[in-house]
Parts: sequence; C-alpha cells; structure tokens
Amino acid sequence: MGRVVLHKTGRIYLSRWIQVLFHSNPYPPFVSKSLQNHRQSIHHSQPISINRSNLQIKIKMVTKTEETQLQQLENQVENEGGGAWEYLSLVRKLKLRRSDKVLKHGLTLLNDPKKRSALGPDEWTLYEQVAIAALDCQCLDVAKDCIKILQKKFPDSKRVGRLEAMLLEAKGSWAEAEKAYSSLLEDNALDQVISMRRVAMAKARGDILAAIDWLNKYLEIFMADHDAWRELAEIYVSLQMYKQAAFCYEELILSQPMIPLHHLAYADVLYTIGGLENLQTAKKYYSSTIELTGGKNTRALYGICLCTSAIAQLTKGKNNDDKEIAALAAAALEKDYKHNSPDKVSLLGSTLKTMKLQ
Repeated sequence: MGRVVLHKTGRIYLSRWIQVLFHSNPYPPFVSKSLQNHRQSIHHSQPISINRSNLQIKIKMVTKTEETQLQQLENQVENEGGGAWEYLSLVRKLKLRRSDKVLKHGLTLLNDPKKRSALGPDEWTLYEQVAIAALDCQCLDVAKDCIKILQKKFPDSKRVGRLEAMLLEAKGSWAEAEKAYSSLLEDNALDQVISMRRVAMAKARGDILAAIDWLNKYLEIFMADHDAWRELAEIYVSLQMYKQAAFCYEELILSQPMIPLHHLAYADVLYTIGGLENLQTAKKYYSSTIELTGGKNTRALYGICLCTSAIAQLTKGKNNDDKEIAALAAAALEKDYKHNSPDKVSLLGSTLKTMKLQ
C-alpha cells in the first residue's frame, strides 16, 4: 500500500496517484480538461477583476490582519474603550454582517448630538448603515426614522429609494416592494443590490422558481458574482436539479480554482448524479480537494472511497488504480480517526469493509 507523503512544496499528496489523475495543461492541475472546455466564452484561471463601462466587480476577501483588527476594535468598543466610529467604518469597508452591533453602536453615535456633528458628511453614511442594520434586526421603527431623515436630506436620491423599498419588503408588503424595485431598476439596470433583493424577496415568499429566474437574469449581467453562482447551485441542489447545480459549480471552479469547497461541492453533485464518467470525474475533484486542503478534508477522503466502491461495482473491479488510491484514502482516514476520534475507529473499519476497501 502506498503512503501519504509530504511533497517538497509543502502540500500533502496521496502518493503519486492523485497527481496522475490530471493531465498537464495551462490551468491549475485540479481543473479538468472537460471543465475547461465546458464553455468557450469563460476562461478565468485566476481571481478576476472586471471593468465593464460603469460596472466594476472585484474579488475581495477579509485578510487575517483585517480580521484581527476588527476583533480588537469590537472588544474595545464593547468594553466602552471608544473607537465606535472606527469599528463601524471597518465593518462597512469589509462588507461584513454585524447588524446587532452596528445598530447598538451606531445609535449611540447618532443619539449624541456632539458625536454626530463630529462625523461631518459621514453622518449620512452612518444613518444608512444603521437603517440597514435595523431592517436586519427587525427594528422597523428605527429603520423608518433613519430613512425619513435621509429622505429629508436627499429627497430625490435613488439610494434612499432603495432603502424605502427594503423597508416595504421588511414589512411584508411584497407587491409594493416589487413595484419599487422595478422602478429603480428601470433607472439603473446594473444595480446589483436591488437585483439581489428581488431574489431574497422571492425566497422569503417561498417562490423558489421566481428566485431561480431572477438569479439567472442577474448572472447574465454579473457573471463574476461567485456568491450568486453558489446560491443558485444550492437552490438547484435543494430541488434535486443536480445537472443545473453542476453547471453552477463548474463556473465557480473556473473563476476560483483555488477554493476547495467548490471542488468538494462539485464532486458531491457528480457522485449524486452517478454513472461511470461522473463517478470518475467526481473522484478527481475529491482528490483536488484533498490537495488544496493539505490532505485534511475527511469528507473528500470518504468521497474517494465511495466513488471507488461505486466504480468497482460498475466495472466489475477491473481498475487497479482505483483500488490503490482508495487504499491510500482509507489509510489517511484511519490515521485521522486514530488521532482525533479513537472511539470511532471500529465504526470506520466496518464502513470501509462494507465498501470492500479492507
């Protein structure tokens, strides 16, 4: 049996067997040729930045430094050490969801005339931030008061109009909210927030088919929105529309090939669909998940074992390569269980025997 070895670059591979599953090509080794050719119009092998007239979409992730800074500021503000505005600004900059804390600390600033006036023009930004947080926390009276103040200051603002529509949505006035959103989109069809609010509203009403329709229309314009592709994929999975879900995960892997969760979700969908070709492809993406996570993804290791067992049933056990990589995955699972869950090693053994891997 092969063994788990440490590659000189620092990544853990299941011997050479994971590597030989993939052919040399200009894409990262874990993006299969069939997936690269799936759609000729899309070839994003790296994180992307798209500029399209007045549309600009950029991939941004919270860094470890930013996360540490946010936590320090949060602790400082919670302990009444000051820095509320700095904390609220960082939350807004990183586009994080801290609605309860934003509402609490934002109102503290807005209710103090001296602190509020010290903000200058940023006062109106804070009113907007607090209004959205209040809607999220179902404090509709607070949200209404903030929106009224903004309406008085900016009577013809489309941005304030969006907040008004969101307030209608929060109240459950679906028809009025839909009318307001449609009117705003007529003026600016590239408003991503409003487009996604329509999706959220459809889901809140339980109209999943409408949510799918809005998401597809949204993605025709904003093809680089990974969150939208992932949400659409999850909806398709919930409806057991696995081929459509696979399409969404293919888009995610093409644009973000270094995210292991995309590989894992795609493999799960292919395994669920079944069939020899899908099972073989699923095994490749379980393998790429293992590579991307440094050999530490238990779900992917199980996936390789399950795919191998299913392939053996379809091919009458003729593929020895499948057996060898499955044996390596099983060995990695046993090592992991012995270290983290020794009381469940016997259960793992019986599971592997059921799959005829022991």
